[in-house]
Amino acid sequence: MRRLLPLLALLLFAAACTTAPPPPDDRAPAPRWQPRPGLAWQWQLSGRLDPAVDVPVYDIDGFDHPAATVADLHRRGRKVICYLSTGAWEDFRPDAAKFPKSLLGKGNGWPGERWLDIRRTDLLAPLMAARLDMCRAKGFDAVEPDNMDGYANPTGFPLTPADQLRYNRLIARLAHERGLAVALKNDLDQIPQLLPDFDFAVNEQCAEYGECERLTPFVKAGKAVFHVEYERDPEDFCPRARELGLSSMRKEYDLGAWRRACQP
Repeated sequence: MRRLLPLLALLLFAAACTTAPPPPDDRAPAPRWQPRPGLAWQWQLSGRLDPAVDVPVYDIDGFDHPAATVADLHRRGRKVICYLSTGAWEDFRPDAAKFPKSLLGKGNGWPGERWLDIRRTDLLAPLMAARLDMCRAKGFDAVEPDNMDGYANPTGFPLTPADQLRYNRLIARLAHERGLAVALKNDLDQIPQLLPDFDFAVNEQCAEYGECERLTPFVKAGKAVFHVEYERDPEDFCPRARELGLSSMRKEYDLGAWRRACQP
């Protein structure tokens, strides 16, 4: 028996030398979605979701819809954007109690909502990271962070343009770290500085206020601009929107299922 030990050791050594370890998993993570100009879209934040609108992009509320809804839209060939309010507190959200009262400013004009003190990134970063984790866990492709222009509104805090740039870039970075594309919502004045940080834009009423040309840096960079009007007829704003390469439609203020899109 003792004579067999060296032979067994030799055989084990040979087997170890001839059995290669498994190759490392060097697969790169899937690149994040990069929406291009001209994509048609549907934006629905209220009412029973209509998943049958024949468009390649849906923008829906991140809290209100489960992963199954996102998966269903994916099966229908849609990319899905996760709507979140990142610049205002909403008393009806499940995480509302986690926001310290010191962060809450004046109302932003919508019931139950108050501006946030975006200077306090030490408090807001983990709260927003958790929300973005939710979007990723549900399978969303992108995020639409709302109320990203508090510095230009009466928030109750002495916010500066520099505060807003810092915060908006924080949100973009947190989204990108989770593989999510991210939109710059309105905030037209800071497009020149923020264009490199954001993958597309979402805009409300640029035609109403004569501002649509200010969104062209996104289009020239190959990044979609998803645009809505609430007051003007499509016949009034669609021709210019098409010239500028915007993805435009008319919606009601409640952002239900109804839409009238500009035709290509």
